[in-house]
Amino acid sequence: MTLYNNLAENPMRPLVLGRKDWIHIGSAQAGSKVAAILSVIETCRRLKVSARGYLSDVLPGLANTRLQFLSALTPTAWATQHP
Repeated sequence: MTLYNNLAENPMRPLVLGRKDWIHIGSAQAGSKVAAILSVIETCRRLKVSARGYLSDVLPGLANTRLQFLSALTPTAWATQHP
């Protein structure tokens, strides 16, 4: 019997294919920032939430948000408030 993990691997494939290109992204800090952005985008995709809608709603007020309220701005929490 062969186990197939394509359902888990397929969403990661673009990230893995791009990893080589991202080595030369410009600075040492850029890699972690790109990883964070892609994580948010992938979470929105898995939740079937518009990444554009999520980001346009969350980003403008992000600088004025207190740390204790950041958990309410995750894609998962945002999706429950914006069906």
